[in-house]
Amino acid sequence: MIRTVNLKKTYAGFEALQGIDLEVGEGDLFGFIGPNGAGKTTTIRILTTLLEPTAGEAFVGGLSVWENKQEIRGLIGYMPDSFGVYRDMTVTEYMHFFAAAYGIPHRERGSLVGGLLELTDLTYKENALIESLSRGMQQRLGLARTLVHDPKVLILDEPASGLDPRARIEIREILRELTTMGKTILLSSHILSELSEVCNRVGILERGQLVAQGSIDEIMGMARSDTEVWLHTTDDARAAVVLRELSCVRSTEVDEGRKQVLVHVDPDADLGAVSDHLHGRDIRLRYLERQDPTLEEVFMKLTKGLVQ
Repeated sequence: MIRTVNLKKTYAGFEALQGIDLEVGEGDLFGFIGPNGAGKTTTIRILTTLLEPTAGEAFVGGLSVWENKQEIRGLIGYMPDSFGVYRDMTVTEYMHFFAAAYGIPHRERGSLVGGLLELTDLTYKENALIESLSRGMQQRLGLARTLVHDPKVLILDEPASGLDPRARIEIREILRELTTMGKTILLSSHILSELSEVCNRVGILERGQLVAQGSIDEIMGMARSDTEVWLHTTDDARAAVVLRELSCVRSTEVDEGRKQVLVHVDPDADLGAVSDHLHGRDIRLRYLERQDPTLEEVFMKLTKGLVQ
């Protein structure tokens, strides 16, 4: 649904994008990861036809950003990282204004606006002035506005930035609902922990370079040299020695404070075989927990050497 080919953007000699090849499939909730200044917003502005690339190509729904600007604008819903609202309007007036701007017939606006306010849980605020809304509510209203013309693709630039934890959870739930409705979503953020909870695929951008993209599991696999496993047994000290007999085990360490054993194993190790080996040596396993790296740890590993 979204594709870029060797996409570049240069500002006065500075390469903001250094030839990225991005792929977002239909129905994806794609997390676009990177710190401030990585090039996320530049990419998004090109995809939304607000900025022309220096070189390369970008397509949205098979349409070229060079040749099909108007068609792309009808296909997408764009929510920038900061957007203006008419604070002296009520929520309903604001939504009707944008419905009219998109050419929605007057007879259809009432049901359309009502449905979008219900989707974003703002029905109870329909007659409230926008200036009275919390930031989280204003973000949800902005998302509702983005959906007025029923776009197939949503491009959201830092939609949860500056929100409190409850508001971020509410935004995430709405995004999940939108994917069940068949929307394709490109979601830019630097809050990595939240993207891992909601996105099915991610791309990591650092200093204008797309260093990785794929499913969450694929991205984790790129950064994983081994797997951490915490376990607790009837004899942790002996278990640490016995486990070293297995070829898949790289190291073991008893954590006296936690009364556990930290075991580093090969990424594709069969943890069932680890349990069976302990059982065969008369050591009972009380629990075993695999510790996957966080998305933050993956990001730091994949971008190591890029930051100067």
